[in-house]
Order: sequence, then C-alpha cells, then structure tokens
Amino acid sequence: MSTRIQKTDAQWREALTPTAYDVLRRKGTERPFSGEYVHTTHDGVYRCAACGAELFSSDTKFDSGTGWPSFTEPAVRDNVELHEDRSLFMRRTEVTCAACGGHLGHVFDDGPAGADRYCINSAALDLDPRCDG
Repeated sequence: MSTRIQKTDAQWREALTPTAYDVLRRKGTERPFSGEYVHTTHDGVYRCAACGAELFSSDTKFDSGTGWPSFTEPAVRDNVELHEDRSLFMRRTEVTCAACGGHLGHVFDDGPAGADRYCINSAALDLDPRCDG
C-alpha cells in the first residue's frame, strides 16, 4: 500500500463510532463476546471500518472460542501490517490496516491445523456481504 490515508484526530473521531474510534485509533479492545461479528456466519468480505480496505474473507473465518472474530489469513496480505506489541506486559503481534494505520487486533500462532489466528475486533470491521447471483 503506497498511499496512507491521513486524517486528523478530530476527523477520525467524527467519522467513526465511539467504539470504532477507541479500537482503531486508540488501540482499544472490545470485551470478549460483545462484538457484532463474533458469531456471524454470513459470506462476504470484511473491510476496515475506517477506510474500507479489504482485510479478511468469510472463507477464512472460524470460531476460535476466544470471543473475537478470528481468521486464518488476510484476504489481501498487503492490506494488513504486523508490528511488535509489548504493551500490557505482554509480547504480541499487532495487526493494523495498511491503508489507514487503524488498529485491528493481534495475530497468534495457535489457529486450526497450524495456521495463524488473526484475532480481530468487530468494531474495526464492516462486513460487505457476498452477492452470488
């Protein structure tokens, strides 16, 4: 992703819901099992709630039992960035949107059949339903 979407803090605050702003811009986290997409099984593409970038496909979504939507891989690898996160006295890998820099969640190496588990906040996502027909 060559061009980064840049907005002021006030512009992000105005454009996003309070929960999406907290997650995407302040690196917040939803309470487990509280997000809109935790149990969603609809087909489609999950896009960044801040900028609309294509992030994850319903084809890679699975129920991890953790309380957050989980995916085995991004739909478009170049649309997500990974960063070392040492906050909260832990060592994790943060996942952000490459287009706008929004915090999405974290990735862990404990997914099904040795795959990764992208643990993503629902508030960081918008589901774009797949139209088959």
